Amino acid sequence: MYGRVEFVRRIGDELSVAASVASATSTAAVAAFALSDGKAVSARITICGHAKRIDCMVDGDTLWMAGTKIRIADIDMPETRPPRSAREARLGQAATLKMQPLLNAGPSTLTPIRRDVDRYGRKLRVVERGGEPLGGVNWRWS
Repeated sequence: MYGRVEFVRRIGDELSVAASVASATSTAAVAAFALSDGKAVSARITICGHAKRIDCMVDGDTLWMAGTKIRIADIDMPETRPPRSAREARLGQAATLKMQPLLNAGPSTLTPIRRDVDRYGRKLRVVERGGEPLGGVNWRWS
């Protein structure tokens, strides 16, 4: 049995958790709307590390924006996680480092394609700036 003070503290903790979940849910809903309606969005994209993924690049064609995982639909970059070879790891790192400043250069439009998500649960989007897809950049790997 709880004492009165312990009971009030536990109820307060539960309400605080409920409020945090509601806030995160509404933030995610706003982000999902912005990422799905073709409006320009912008974020400071970093390279993903071990922290919670909010706005960061996983590799050259996968990023997190506003806590939503996005696969850039009109390009296919070398993999970094996991790479199939040391060469692919180097190329994947180069692709990531080339895409990051492009995403940070200004607001982008994330245009949905016919299929909303891929088999890994990532939102499929064409990333455009000024009507030009970033996937149309001259991507050469040697």
